[in-house]
Amino acid sequence: MKGPDKAVTLDELKALVGKELGVSEWTLVDQKRIDAFADLTEDHQFIHVDPAAAKATPLGSTIAHGFLTLSLVANFGYQVVPGVKGAKMGMNYGMNKLRFVSPVKSGSRVRGRFKLKSLDDQGGGRWLSTTEVTVEVEGQEKPSIVMEWLGMTFV
Repeated sequence: MKGPDKAVTLDELKALVGKELGVSEWTLVDQKRIDAFADLTEDHQFIHVDPAAAKATPLGSTIAHGFLTLSLVANFGYQVVPGVKGAKMGMNYGMNKLRFVSPVKSGSRVRGRFKLKSLDDQGGGRWLSTTEVTVEVEGQEKPSIVMEWLGMTFV
């Protein structure tokens, strides 16, 4: 897990630009998780919550909400993206080029792969990181999500 034992200096983080930071553990996306997300977001479209109706579609089963899969990226990041030693705080700053490439069928396992693309000094002790994130689906060639994740670190 990310934490003080996984923190790096700002100079060490700069040296990681262009490199893969790591790959998270696999996470199961089962129907229970999909149903809970549907309840939380009030998005009960049949393709997510009705296995019988979803079986009759070209997908053949229920699928996770794209935003459910996206929400797992935070936990994946905690597993592999190092913190910055001495940082006051870090914030999610948004996403660039977010694409939902392929659906995640109920019962699939997903994980995140992270590559640090850039680290830019924004002045005032603020550093903007751009991290390429790929959410992989076990046994599937196409990823579920590809995106650039922006993070602001305050040192």
